[in-house]
Amino acid sequence: MQAIVDWFYSFYAITLANAHVWGFLASLPFIIGGLVGTVFPALPGTVLILVGFLIYGLITGFDSLTIWFFFGQTVLVTLSYLIEFLATAFGVKMFGGSKAAAWGAVLGSLLVFVLGPIGIVVGPLLGAIAGELIMGEQIKQALHSGFGSFLGFMGGVIANLVISGLMIAWFIWEIV
Repeated sequence: MQAIVDWFYSFYAITLANAHVWGFLASLPFIIGGLVGTVFPALPGTVLILVGFLIYGLITGFDSLTIWFFFGQTVLVTLSYLIEFLATAFGVKMFGGSKAAAWGAVLGSLLVFVLGPIGIVVGPLLGAIAGELIMGEQIKQALHSGFGSFLGFMGGVIANLVISGLMIAWFIWEIV
């Protein structure tokens, strides 16, 4: 009987009384939400992941996460947003779009605030098309540039998934 009591006590000490377990469990919804936000840009993906890390740090007293960890994670978050905006413009340029189409795609991405999540996909497409048409291009070139903006957006999503994966791998490396 004492062996069973000892086992339950050790299980309790390792799990339920451990701040690292509670910190990880509290951070998990933010990390998962961040991954969802990376694929569906209605949520601020990498920012949510970073918030999850901060919650873990607050619960554990920042004993395994240093200031350099958070500095590096902030750099990765900034990089993810930079890539998100530039990838769309790069896609337009790769498909022969003009600067007006690239700017239209970037400005069109602001439609996320009007149309919600669908605006982040439709906005750059419409913005690139509008930019080309304003510059007097034919509809075929405008559609070509719009398609490039969509492919650039998809490339940005893939790049953000890689960055999110790096962020999470670094976090796991630090806490294990």
